[in-house]
Amino acid sequence: MPLEPIKAALLRSYEQDGGINHLDGSNLPSEAAVDALARGFMHLLFPGFFESQTPSRSEVADLVGALLTKIERSLRTEIAKSLAFAGHADAKGAAKEEALHLLGELPGLRKLIQTDVEAAYNGDPAARSHDEIILAYPCVLVISLQRIAHILYQRGVPLLPRMLTEYAHERTGADIHPGARIGTHFFIDHCTGVVIGETTTIGDHVKLYQGVTLGAKSFALDPQGNPVKGVKRHPDVGDHVTIYAGATILGGDTRVGAHSIIGSNVWLMNSIPEHSLVTYEGANLSVRHRRKHESLEVELSFTSGDHYEI
Repeated sequence: MPLEPIKAALLRSYEQDGGINHLDGSNLPSEAAVDALARGFMHLLFPGFFESQTPSRSEVADLVGALLTKIERSLRTEIAKSLAFAGHADAKGAAKEEALHLLGELPGLRKLIQTDVEAAYNGDPAARSHDEIILAYPCVLVISLQRIAHILYQRGVPLLPRMLTEYAHERTGADIHPGARIGTHFFIDHCTGVVIGETTTIGDHVKLYQGVTLGAKSFALDPQGNPVKGVKRHPDVGDHVTIYAGATILGGDTRVGAHSIIGSNVWLMNSIPEHSLVTYEGANLSVRHRRKHESLEVELSFTSGDHYEI
């Protein structure tokens, strides 16, 4: 088939079916630029870890200064595109303010992300050093970029936050919405297949294993049959909770009480109190109060089985 009819058919599909970038209007954020921003953020968070040649201490100031200049320029451009898409009257002016605000949050974010590195080191007996965690554990990338994207999300910047977390999703297999609120010392072991929804709240010292879903039961619809936006749809997880591989916890009114353990492959749509142990006994779901010191015994029994070890 000649190429000319194919071109004509594609042009018709652009007009009829959409999905084309905003020609003659505001452009959309560049995927390549956002991916480069994601990589740049990781260099700023952990200077010396991802460079091809390790800088000396005397070179760090120049390295950080150059990175900040490059990232600020690109970040301002991509935020401006995002705000223009949303119809902001002064997209360029607001983009400069938002870019500087986000970059100003990085020192505090570094302190918070260090708690995630610590949680990974303390939560995985296979880890040999904090450096290994930063270099080789996918949870560091996905959690770090989610925390950055969350700031943009809270400030009302469209498109860009989700693109940043999607970069991490593509690289790690873990999909954390930028709207999720996550406390300190967060660890996702193995990382792959984890899904955390937009309105999820996660407390401090929470540990997840691969394949965990913190999702929605169903979507409320308006009279026209469209999904209702902006409602609480995803669960809340309290402090010091461990959720093992393949567990699914659904619903905006579902609360997992602090110091609880959720066993592998559990399907949970109801709240449980603090200090709960949730497992399957045969085909039946068992929810009971954890006995004193039981957490160590339970974790040993899980890790010695076939639930998630490779």
